[in-house]
Formats: sequence, structure tokens, C-alpha cells
Amino acid sequence: MAWRRWSWMGLLILAGVALWMLVAGRTTRVGIDIGMLGSVWLLGTAWLALYTASTMPRGELEQGIAPGEWQAWIGTVFMCVATLYFVSKLHVFGSESIPHAPQSRVVVRNLVVLLIAWTVLSRVLVARWNGHVQSDERDRDIEARAAGWGRAALVSAMVALAVTLGLSPVERLDWATHFMIANLLILLLMCGWLVEYAATAVLYWHDRRDAA
Repeated sequence: MAWRRWSWMGLLILAGVALWMLVAGRTTRVGIDIGMLGSVWLLGTAWLALYTASTMPRGELEQGIAPGEWQAWIGTVFMCVATLYFVSKLHVFGSESIPHAPQSRVVVRNLVVLLIAWTVLSRVLVARWNGHVQSDERDRDIEARAAGWGRAALVSAMVALAVTLGLSPVERLDWATHFMIANLLILLLMCGWLVEYAATAVLYWHDRRDAA
């Protein structure tokens, strides 16, 4: 239905506003922590999406799209948001250390909120396919190919980081603290997962288009 398409577009706009608030970080407007508000806003948007998905008539959500593709698109969106947010806040980890890292704790808290929202929404969508076949040979083939893309992206990024650290002059590595390198490794893992989810979604879409 047209109104459902508009509702999903509205949710995407709300999620975009929430992401901007998260990137704004601890900026304060009229005594309000914009970063905290963005975190709450994004969680609320995820719950609205959860409610919308759970109330859609059976068959409307599933028509023409496999469970694996839905999971891939959801994973791509959430991982993209988390990665963009992490990149925008990467400078925080270079200016703090583990014993005293208040801003880093805020970043981790917001990432955990994203993870919780993603997990809950994914669980609800999986429950809609209870009693139906959720994976077959085609799904496993797509998953294997996408995993290969994700692994290649991760290995390439790890090699690039190793080369940067190994060949850069010492005086240019002031930013490379233990805390920063640890978080860079986490970011590389996130990028690998993002590529894998995105590759899975694109492979499903391409396969569906060819079958049409």
C-alpha cells in the first residue's frame, strides 16, 4: 500500500535525523545533549520500524523477497549507520586513554544501542518466517560468496593498516596510540561486516532481478 511506503520513507528520514544528532556528539543546544537525544531518537525509530514490520499483513513483507535478503538489507543499514558514526568519532579515541575516557564511553554506549535495536528488529523479522523454509542451496551459495567479499575487504584493510604503521616515520605516528589502534582494528572488522552484508543484499537483488 502507498501509505506503508510513505511510512517507511518517514522512518528513514527520522533515522537520518537521529544519525545527524549522534554525529553531533556532546554538542548542547538549549541545555539538551544532542548526542544523547540522537541515541534515544534512533532507538525510538527502530522500535517504530519494529512495530510497523510486526503489524504488516503476512505475505506483504515476504512477497518476492527471501528472509536472507531482508536480513541482509537490515544488516547493511544498521552496519552502515554504526560505521559512519564510528568514523565520525574516531578522533575521540586518539585524545583519550582507557582509565579516563568519558567521550569514548558515550560512543560505545551509542553503538550498543544500535546493536540492541538491530538484534531486536532482526529477531522479529525472523519470527515472521517460523514454519517456513528460511534457507536453501541458493541462500547458502550467496552467503558463501558474500563472506568471501567481506573477508577480502577485511584482509585488504588490515594489510593497508600494517603497511601504514610499518612504513610511516615515527614522528608521524603520534596518533597511533594503543587505544587508537585497538579501535581501528574494531573499525576494520565493522567495515568487513558491512561489505559482507552489502554484498549479500546486492547478490540477492541481482538474483531476484534475473529471475523476474
